[in-house]
Amino acid sequence: MSDMPGYGGSGVRAWPTMQHSWRKPVHAAPERPQHASVRTPARVGSFKYQLSEDSWWWSDDVYRLHGFEPHDVVPTTALVLAHKHPDDRDAARAVLHDAAAGRGPFASVHRIMDATGRPRVVAFVGQGQGASGAGRVTTLTGYFVDLTEEVAERSRDEANRDIAASAAHRAQIEQAKGIVAFAYGIDPESAFGVLRAASNNGNVPIREIASQVVARVREFRGDPYRVCEYLAEAAGLPLPR
Repeated sequence: MSDMPGYGGSGVRAWPTMQHSWRKPVHAAPERPQHASVRTPARVGSFKYQLSEDSWWWSDDVYRLHGFEPHDVVPTTALVLAHKHPDDRDAARAVLHDAAAGRGPFASVHRIMDATGRPRVVAFVGQGQGASGAGRVTTLTGYFVDLTEEVAERSRDEANRDIAASAAHRAQIEQAKGIVAFAYGIDPESAFGVLRAASNNGNVPIREIASQVVARVREFRGDPYRVCEYLAEAAGLPLPR
């Protein structure tokens, strides 16, 4: 059997690396895949890719996911890859290559840049299909799933937790500064310098030094000089005169 046009000797397409002009007259779309008739949730769109023709069919949601109105462009492999985030493009190309080589179902989570320049996070999942009696993949079918809001929500939750933790650390450091300022008879700025010196000498984060100071002052029943003794012992700081 002769190799298909645009394919290497192995029958696997050499995926495009050049961008082309995509706003072309609309051609007849390939036959709609059977599973595309199933009603899918918003932000989930289906696709069909015929390897021999380098021909893609997109559902309306896939166009919108890429920032286009339905049928505003003719989807091509060059277009698909051009919209991948530059840092994720090579990995996405490898997923397509492996899928075309018949290496089983495929899945990838990566970033794209839509036609408006907005970044999105998408899942790209599907499987290869072969012609009857053929030992090679002729068609890829599957789904694009927009995960942008889910990823953003998780990032916001993590950021909020980090902010809350940071605020708690700052509050404890401020409390420790007050304790050290009183114990050493110095101003708050100098007290922070004492905490920083203790952190450097003991190779311990300053938030942990502050936590220990606050905890120890309770153990010492409010005796500020005992805090000075603790810092002298733990971090080698001199005792106040």
